Amino acid sequence: MQPLDLIGSFEERKFSDFRNPTIDTLIWGSKRHHIPILLEIDVTTARDAIRDQKKKTGQSISFTAWIVKCIAQAVSEYKSIHALRKGKRRLVIFDDVDVAVIVERAVSQGGAGETLPMPYIVRKANEKSVAVISSEIRTAKQSPVAAGEVQIDSTRAAWMTKIYTMLPQFVRDLCFWKPLFRDPFLFKRLMGTVSVTSLGMVSQGGMSWGIPIGIHPLIVAVGAIAKRPGIVDELIVVREYVGLTVLFDHDVTDGAPVARFIKRLQKLMACAYGLKEAQEIDTEQRQVDGENQSCPT
Repeated sequence: MQPLDLIGSFEERKFSDFRNPTIDTLIWGSKRHHIPILLEIDVTTARDAIRDQKKKTGQSISFTAWIVKCIAQAVSEYKSIHALRKGKRRLVIFDDVDVAVIVERAVSQGGAGETLPMPYIVRKANEKSVAVISSEIRTAKQSPVAAGEVQIDSTRAAWMTKIYTMLPQFVRDLCFWKPLFRDPFLFKRLMGTVSVTSLGMVSQGGMSWGIPIGIHPLIVAVGAIAKRPGIVDELIVVREYVGLTVLFDHDVTDGAPVARFIKRLQKLMACAYGLKEAQEIDTEQRQVDGENQSCPT
């Protein structure tokens, strides 16, 4: 038997230059001092509220959009969690929470189709309703993407992106990435300050988590939703839980602020924050570090 007979049939394609921005993000993200925290959060109330709203109005609310809203609200209360460094001695802490959502889009390159993750930035997500965020993400998934573009709703000209993707990596680093990390305002404008990626929805096998690589000071990966036993009013009942991975940049924040942020995020998600049909939670459950923080709808 000849060596070629052992290989079998195959197809060879040109490696797409438009994967280079994704590779660059992974390279630079691997240099960040991100600390991952794995959570499982009861989202039964929120899932029921989303289903009830669809039955009553016929309008679907994106589960990811709701999580974006909860994250943005929690970040707005603990702003240091999405701070960006300015040089070696300064931090910039923003009021507005700009959340980059990763959307899978089919693109055509050289006659061959492939799927690329493209970011879409929800600006001022802390000030928008769940319905507005859901509509934005839905529109981003359906909106046309300029040929050669790697970001949805980008303000750059497509030809600039095409030239960038063709440059050697050291030139891309010198001309784009290093200036980006030196300027927190440029970073926020182009990348946002928080990244949310969804890895899956309902799982037949159980919970799942993902630990992504990225460049944002706060990254949240939404895993699968699974039904598990939970305790409500001293009774064991079936509840729905989502696996959530929170990565924070240890260069800009420490464990105590992160713990407060996570505790608040858990409260917001447990009481279906931002959903009109959400049920109120007990006053004791709203206690965060001695403060009575409400969970308004």
